[in-house]
Amino acid sequence: MSRVLVTGGAGTIGAAVVRRLLTDPSYEVRVSDQRLAPQWMREGCEIHTGDLRELAQARAATRGCEQVIHLAAIVGGIANFHKLPYTLTEVNNALYNAVVHAALDEHLERFVYVSSSMVFERAEEYPTTEAYLPDCPVPQSAYGFSKLTGEVYCRAAHEEHGLPFTICRPFNAYGPGEVPDAEPGIAHAVPDLIEKVLNGQHPLQIFGSGEQTRTLTHVDDIADGIVTAMGSPAALNEDFNISASREMTVAEIARVIWEACGEDPARFELEHLPTFTVDVQRRWPSVEKARELLGWQARIDVEEGIADTVRWMRERRASQGATGRQATRKGPARRAKSAASGASANGHSAGPKGAGRVGDGR
Repeated sequence: MSRVLVTGGAGTIGAAVVRRLLTDPSYEVRVSDQRLAPQWMREGCEIHTGDLRELAQARAATRGCEQVIHLAAIVGGIANFHKLPYTLTEVNNALYNAVVHAALDEHLERFVYVSSSMVFERAEEYPTTEAYLPDCPVPQSAYGFSKLTGEVYCRAAHEEHGLPFTICRPFNAYGPGEVPDAEPGIAHAVPDLIEKVLNGQHPLQIFGSGEQTRTLTHVDDIADGIVTAMGSPAALNEDFNISASREMTVAEIARVIWEACGEDPARFELEHLPTFTVDVQRRWPSVEKARELLGWQARIDVEEGIADTVRWMRERRASQGATGRQATRKGPARRAKSAASGASANGHSAGPKGAGRVGDGR
């Protein structure tokens, strides 16, 4: 049996990764997260609580593990990229310093770094291939640059010290587990828009023209892609876009959300708010490499995934109304004390308090 450390495991993607690992009896899972893990995760997982920017804590979290899936990072919606540029850079780089160092000390079988589609925020090739990265203009946002820096850390540690790595780049993650924020732009678009519709907003407010494109990928698909890559010999020292393949405009996504919430299609109307300095106009990755080398592809359609997310948010709102407590997704049935399961809202609190939304990378 192989022990896997998932940093940022109580975050949206991290929790989905832990749930996916639980489906395979060959894995034990350790979760490292400063936030309190949900009860089902504490019952099924080995939990490490500590600041992974500190080398001693990173070593303690990594010790005894054969693989690490590194998701811990400051993330959030587009507003976070503009509000927290220094914090994003400082915290994410500090995490790389300590976690990669600890991975080298432990002589891992595989270090899986979960990067972000934001490394391609200034792409001019579509669909965007992994091979295009060296020619892609450098990200303008501090977040995109910080995630690209993590990729450089992996390759540098491999070239100098032989670190066996795999880089996974999720595209536009969405799904149950991420909660909306009162301030527009702090949460990602899907939970933000669902919350607005459920609150009766009309017309529905979006940032920019709505012609920007995204490739929404359900967190369960992303988790499956990450775990598949971790276990594949073909993924050793390679990078992959972990994404669906359907490019949609933000306006089209908003309409799907509107109708999934049960609203009259004839009443759909948008109000366009001023957008931010960095607002990626097109995001459409090539997924051929993952299909050819890993035999992996996303399977959850956007309409199905958004309907699933709407149901989860309705249940969460009902639970909050009844008990004042936040609802969480349940993990798989507990199968061993040292096994893992997981889902929660965003969050690996690696940064200072008050730094903003902290979670797993995407």
